[in-house]
Amino acid sequence: MAHHHQGDHTDIDWAVMAPLLEAQAELFTPLYERVMAWLAEEVPGPGLIVDTGSGPGVVSCLFAEAFPGARIVAVDGSEPLLERARARAERLGLADRFSTVAGELPEVLDDLPYPADLLWASNSLHHLGDQRAALTAFAGRLAPGGTLALLEGGLPARFLPRDIGIGRPGLQARIDAVEAEWFARMRTALPGAVAETEDWPALLTAAGLKHTGTRSFLLDLPAPVTDRARAYVVASLTRLREALEEDLDREDRATLDRLLDPEDEVSVHHRSDVFVLKAHTVYTAARTA
Repeated sequence: MAHHHQGDHTDIDWAVMAPLLEAQAELFTPLYERVMAWLAEEVPGPGLIVDTGSGPGVVSCLFAEAFPGARIVAVDGSEPLLERARARAERLGLADRFSTVAGELPEVLDDLPYPADLLWASNSLHHLGDQRAALTAFAGRLAPGGTLALLEGGLPARFLPRDIGIGRPGLQARIDAVEAEWFARMRTALPGAVAETEDWPALLTAAGLKHTGTRSFLLDLPAPVTDRARAYVVASLTRLREALEEDLDREDRATLDRLLDPEDEVSVHHRSDVFVLKAHTVYTAARTA
């Protein structure tokens, strides 16, 4: 999904973020594979899987591998991200079952060739102003018996112990609080923004679907982490440092600067206590008629 709000420092340049999005999705592959094994129990043999807000297509391609009989359509508002998705599908030998549709959700779903048996919305819904209306639109693009799988919420990522020996203890908890304020501003700035209680099963029911399940999936990469996981932590903290520049206090900015300085022995480039712990929650709901 690509949404840009002129003059608002909550802007997200998805093309610039593409490498981080790819690295994160690749690192989280074990988690997504468990999600797909669970979805396969609810949606056996889907003909069409639609990945809404697909980004660079890592998860879209995982769907193609997990469901070899399905056609996959990656939908996103950013053409540069979809270019990366098509290139990935080509590299993996999946191009014959893989296509993309560029445009803004939910309207772009009208361009789908036929209704979806499984529609996957991973952290894309919260970029839409009217989430209730978007869920209704998503539901309208499901085939009879089709399933909408919504990934929203879960738990914030943790990379470091509470006390890291520099700065005030509890750095990541404070970052979470600042990021929550940023998220609220981002939501308010969206076109047509509607405040909504984030009771996802209730909202799925209001969209005319039958809520069929909720499950959380954990990515647990304990210290010492691999180089790939460490690079993801560096990239994630760098993005947070840049995005939250105006909101963090001076001491926490200084701590982050040390954590991100490859020449500093206490940085995440060198620390032995870096880990990755993150939970994603997925809600499923079926079209019964």
